[in-house]
Amino acid sequence: MTNHYFSQTPGSESDPRFWEYTLKGRKFRFKTDTGVFSKKEVDFGSRLLIETFESPEVEGPFLDAGCGYGPIGLSIASAFPDRTVHMIDVNQRALSLAKENAALNQIGNVKIYESDRLEEVNEQGFAAVLTNPPIRAGKKVVFDFFHQSYEKLAEGGVLWVVIQKKQGAPSALKEIESLFGNAEMIDRSKGYYIIKAEKVDS
Repeated sequence: MTNHYFSQTPGSESDPRFWEYTLKGRKFRFKTDTGVFSKKEVDFGSRLLIETFESPEVEGPFLDAGCGYGPIGLSIASAFPDRTVHMIDVNQRALSLAKENAALNQIGNVKIYESDRLEEVNEQGFAAVLTNPPIRAGKKVVFDFFHQSYEKLAEGGVLWVVIQKKQGAPSALKEIESLFGNAEMIDRSKGYYIIKAEKVDS
């Protein structure tokens, strides 16, 4: 069976490593491993999303959908300590690493748990959902992330997405705009788009 970072239980042999990276002005120490996305460094798309993200005025927790070993969720939780950040992934190895990295960096305002897309997220009323979606899982899965995020957001809540142009950013922008009734490409760098959409009262 082929192993992907979006596999529930990666079959590749474990080979953990530690390294440091600065995000939102704070130095983090991360533990990563085989079978998880971008194991050697925080990928450019995630870094762009982290640095571009702005906290919405609406109250409520944040959600990192497809958290991997945790760079997006943990850096956002550190930057906004008054918010609880839910971090979800289908990859059990990634979730274990995310929990270890939360402890390693002494970040307590997070809830880390398994979910296939957002299907196991029981809480409603999120102020923001951030995602660097698993492109290799296919368009249907990626679009499920968008639709399920819409359902989980509070009125005035915001979806933040990073996606490469060559991996479907234009079609993602079109789908999000159709779903939310609005969508804005607020940054673009090295072929990556940052897309933002607000859930407004229909």
